[in-house]
Amino acid sequence: MSQPPVVISSKEQFDTILRTSKVVVADFFATWCEPCRQIAPLYEVLSKNLSRPNAVTFVKIDTEVNKAISEQYKITVLPTFLLFRDAKITKTVKGANLAELQNVLESLVTEVDSLGGEASSSSGSGGPWVGAEIPRGYSDITDQVEIRNCEVLNADEEAGPVKVLFESTQPGALDTRKGSAKDFVQSGADDQLLLFVPFQGTVKLHTLQVSAELFSMHALVVETATLIVMQITSLPEEGQDNVSRPEAVHLYINRPQNMDFDEADDSEPTQAITLKPEDWNSQGTTNISLRFVKFQKTTTLIVYVQKGIDGAEAIRLDRIRLIGEAGTKRDMGKLQKVGDDE
Repeated sequence: MSQPPVVISSKEQFDTILRTSKVVVADFFATWCEPCRQIAPLYEVLSKNLSRPNAVTFVKIDTEVNKAISEQYKITVLPTFLLFRDAKITKTVKGANLAELQNVLESLVTEVDSLGGEASSSSGSGGPWVGAEIPRGYSDITDQVEIRNCEVLNADEEAGPVKVLFESTQPGALDTRKGSAKDFVQSGADDQLLLFVPFQGTVKLHTLQVSAELFSMHALVVETATLIVMQITSLPEEGQDNVSRPEAVHLYINRPQNMDFDEADDSEPTQAITLKPEDWNSQGTTNISLRFVKFQKTTTLIVYVQKGIDGAEAIRLDRIRLIGEAGTKRDMGKLQKVGDDE
């Protein structure tokens, strides 16, 4: 059940939650604290996706409003995150340290899994991934992509296969445990890519969400889908000037198969997007609103990265996340790429 963090207004309220919820995650913050504001969207997404009634509860505690609670737990650094089990602190993170918070959140996933039930989707080895807040009323529908029929043109063979784009885990570029794992897609001959994405059912498109250079975490499950947002994570290596983020992106819908580059250049896109530096937030993420009426009843999506920033020699994509709401599934046996055997 989607549940935003509970805003604590009194010590009595917090004590009650500690007594009635098996696991409690507390975010101690202040309204003037910039790191607190930066990490707040991630915390809210986690709450909405991992909360369980009377089992896992996320709370936010304003240290200036609730001084008694702050003093009780000796909060001296903002933000501070405390993980409780059976009203006892099991983990602590001081400051907006994403690496430390990653460890705590993985512990939280373990805590949730130990409770049984359906508290979260799989987090994988690197933790669930999100780059920006989901628009109100919509959900992550990346699991609605028919990955076996996805296709990417002009991909560097030394990078990862197309399926890595839709993994729910943190990109390897931000997970030191993965080492030099090639869990990204990078263009080969030039700075262009053509990605063909079929869906398991009819979807609607509303917003394109693109993210790069910083990570966050996410776990969300839906059964059927209406696509409104696409999030692209791009993490070129520092100092690698010949590889960049996408700049010009064209979208096409309801094509039975992938286009070639000449066809894409000669065809009118359903929508053309130009990404500017100011479009990216502090987490390296941008939400691009789509012309909603043009993206109704979408069965396939083609993402054409026409060029990268500053004329780079190549562009890189690490993750793609799709956001939306319910749609009707179809028999995927009827959807095959041209040339597939029956």
